[in-house]
Amino acid sequence: MPHFVIECSRNILQQQPADVIMNTVYHAAESTGLFAENDIKVRINSYEHYRLGEGKDSFLHIFASIMGGRTPEQRANLSRVVIRQLAPLLPDISFLSMNVSEFDPATYSNRSLIDPLNTEGNRHF
Repeated sequence: MPHFVIECSRNILQQQPADVIMNTVYHAAESTGLFAENDIKVRINSYEHYRLGEGKDSFLHIFASIMGGRTPEQRANLSRVVIRQLAPLLPDISFLSMNVSEFDPATYSNRSLIDPLNTEGNRHF
């Protein structure tokens, strides 16, 4: 946790390599101090087929999923920090955006949480 899923038009990857975009998102998220460095996960999917408004030819949107418990201000700051660091890399992009959703801690599970040796319920076990 957290997960940053980047969706973009394929032409974005002609402007910047996927690694540069993913590393920028990773380091921007890390810089907020909201997450442990080893917990951040970033991945990217590009699309060849998409439809945008007239005269628009490119997009990049980040779907951030984080564990619940952060304030609205912290979530808003996370979006602003990430977008501010990406914007200079993609000066001609038509759409650059991000939203932050929260996982419900009561319904979240992972391998660590189901490990029988994890008697404390530590999701980082």
